Amino acid sequence: MTKVITHLWTPLSATPLLWLAVTLLAYVIGRTVQRACRGSAFASPVLIAIALVGVVVLATHTSYETYFAGAQFINFLLGPATIALAVPLARNLVYVRRNLNGIGVALLAGSITSIVSGVAIVWALGGSRAVALSMAPKAVTTPIAMAVSQEIGGIPALTAALAIMGGIVAAVVGQEMLKQLRIDDWRAHGLAAGVAGSGVAAAQVASRNELGAAFAALGIALNGLLTALLVPILMMIWK
Repeated sequence: MTKVITHLWTPLSATPLLWLAVTLLAYVIGRTVQRACRGSAFASPVLIAIALVGVVVLATHTSYETYFAGAQFINFLLGPATIALAVPLARNLVYVRRNLNGIGVALLAGSITSIVSGVAIVWALGGSRAVALSMAPKAVTTPIAMAVSQEIGGIPALTAALAIMGGIVAAVVGQEMLKQLRIDDWRAHGLAAGVAGSGVAAAQVASRNELGAAFAALGIALNGLLTALLVPILMMIWK
């Protein structure tokens, strides 16, 4: 049986679109599982897709380079998908203007808390300075997080993994936690997702409410800018 699978897989693995199809299929399965769980955030389709693709990659002994060469179109779409969040933001600018003071306070508190707590956790666990620097920008969208990490002497690849993991955790836990706290305002849900979880959590909110999508887009953009400014300054102080 193993020989048959290997015989079938070998010619397929050379097909550029194979890994794109595997990734999309894994996400469709994730969405199906989430619907079966009545939309539970704990059945995150992104997390399920990552697990399924990881199993296939390991089982077929496929290198990351080979996988990325086939699935890089999805990576390319991350930029347009993030920019597309500007559409609900433009439609709800009136609500943004009404809440500028609250947005500013929440953004500053969330950004500083994320940076300081990330560094503190690594320091408390005896991690190296390089790991701490990689952890500092973890709450912003992955491209910005990697750029900031490289600028301050962190490890961009590690930062990317932490940013993705943080986004998944925020998507799984964030909305449920806010519901338990009886916070049902979509402005709060969206801004929290954007500031704490970047694209993954923001996409989850965007699929449910347009006002939440607007504040999620605002959170992603402003937290990315603020973190890019604050992290180098704080790291210069921490020597």
